[in-house]
Amino acid sequence: MNPIALNLIVIRVKDLEISKKFYERLGINFVCEQHGNGEKHLCAMLSGIVFEIYPSNNNNIDTSAVRLGFRVSSVDKTIEELQAIETDIISPPKNSSWGKRAVIVDPDGHKIELIEF
Repeated sequence: MNPIALNLIVIRVKDLEISKKFYERLGINFVCEQHGNGEKHLCAMLSGIVFEIYPSNNNNIDTSAVRLGFRVSSVDKTIEELQAIETDIISPPKNSSWGKRAVIVDPDGHKIELIEF
């Protein structure tokens, strides 16, 4: 067993509702959470990894340089869903040595790699 495993990814966004709608198009289902007096945020469990989206404010570090990657059942279908909300596509779907792949940008500038499984 590997002694280390990734278990949490947190990004910051300008508008939680816009980001929720975007990531739901990828197939991610969120619950709203708030820990104690902390900020309300979105949370999803993805194959044992907690993915949280927090609102950004002037005191936060910009996370837009973080690149995310998600395996999806169909890259073409996912891109079609995202084009309905005018998503920027950096690299359209094409076959690669990793399988069918595309790169998109979320509403806050996070680059997202989609790989078909």
